[in-house]
Amino acid sequence: MSSRTPRSRSALAGLLASALALSGCSLTANGDSDEAGSRTAGSGEAPSVQEEQDSAAVVVSNIRRGAQDVDLTRKLRLTVQDGTFEDVTVTTRRGEPVEGRISADKTRWVSQQQLTSGTRYRVASTAVDADGLQKSFDSRFRARTLSLDEQTYPSFVGDGQTVGVGMPVIVRFDVPVSDKASIEKHLEVTSKPAQVGSFHWISDNEVHWRPRAYWKPGTQVEVTADVGGVPAGNGIYGQVDRTMNMTIGSAMVSKVDMNTHQMKVFRNGELLRTIPITTGEQPKFTTRSGTKVIVEKFRQKRMNSETVGIDPDSADGYDIDDVEYAMRVTYSGEFIHAAPWSVGSQGSANVSHGCTGLSTADAGWLYDNSKVGDVVEYTGTGRGTDLTNGFGDWNASFADYKAGSALS
Repeated sequence: MSSRTPRSRSALAGLLASALALSGCSLTANGDSDEAGSRTAGSGEAPSVQEEQDSAAVVVSNIRRGAQDVDLTRKLRLTVQDGTFEDVTVTTRRGEPVEGRISADKTRWVSQQQLTSGTRYRVASTAVDADGLQKSFDSRFRARTLSLDEQTYPSFVGDGQTVGVGMPVIVRFDVPVSDKASIEKHLEVTSKPAQVGSFHWISDNEVHWRPRAYWKPGTQVEVTADVGGVPAGNGIYGQVDRTMNMTIGSAMVSKVDMNTHQMKVFRNGELLRTIPITTGEQPKFTTRSGTKVIVEKFRQKRMNSETVGIDPDSADGYDIDDVEYAMRVTYSGEFIHAAPWSVGSQGSANVSHGCTGLSTADAGWLYDNSKVGDVVEYTGTGRGTDLTNGFGDWNASFADYKAGSALS
């Protein structure tokens, strides 16, 4: 047993009051404050007399200890009075670190990440006063929990794939983004080797990024969407942080001349094959000129004229169950595919409904040597390709493309 003589409760209270008066601190000083700097009553437990006597440093948080439903737009800020930080550690309940930045004089720490829906956070820091005496600070709080209707989820196209040199970075959101600048600030594209490029908003639900010129073959691309908790406008927030990676493969670029009815296929600048083709009958079904990119590939695909506005029961209608080696190049219905029914016109006339028709052998060869993101450049008609029709990003000058960034 201890030989110390126990003190009465009133004597201990008197000693505590005396110690606090000497230190110049109140019971609420080493804890929390709101944004205006007012301080609240910490965890409700009085700090030990020894702790208050030992260090003059006081750590203040702008988020109250134990706070629930903290607004996601709020950034955690810690400050030290009469001292400097030795260390600051902020983690989620799962132990995931929260990045922050400390001021040059080590008196302020600010989170560099958004709070995320429903996440519990722990703050642990150590400060030291002018005499080298330490003061610890520990706090916990929870961010507001959002419903799914209040969140927008980012998804990617091409994640983990090897794609062609014309492939744009594509980020899609399942709930419309009205504050595009807010979201775009938290999107980043890095590539090795580095290439200059820009974002361009296709719609409220989709943003693309392309380099100034076609990607360099072999480029490694990483896309970071640190949008969890980021305001997207109209009471909507980013749902999660996500990343994706893709690899740029060989430079497959095909050049279609609709006047000569020929397609020249190049790989890394070397001509591999010249293929006789047919394109849209003019003027009824004129194929678009412009730079197109392979959007998707189908070994076989049903093609029905009704999907492009042609009555299948009309003279121009069609419904074919098993078109082979089909590769989409526009959302409006243009494909490159095998067309054995038009072999007699391939290389000499344009007789299709707008697609690019090849013999089955040539279509199979091209299909096997092509990938999503490969480029097909069409010339020979006065009908253009819109930037939003497929992966049409290359149908704008780079200056015009950059103007589509919310941060331009």
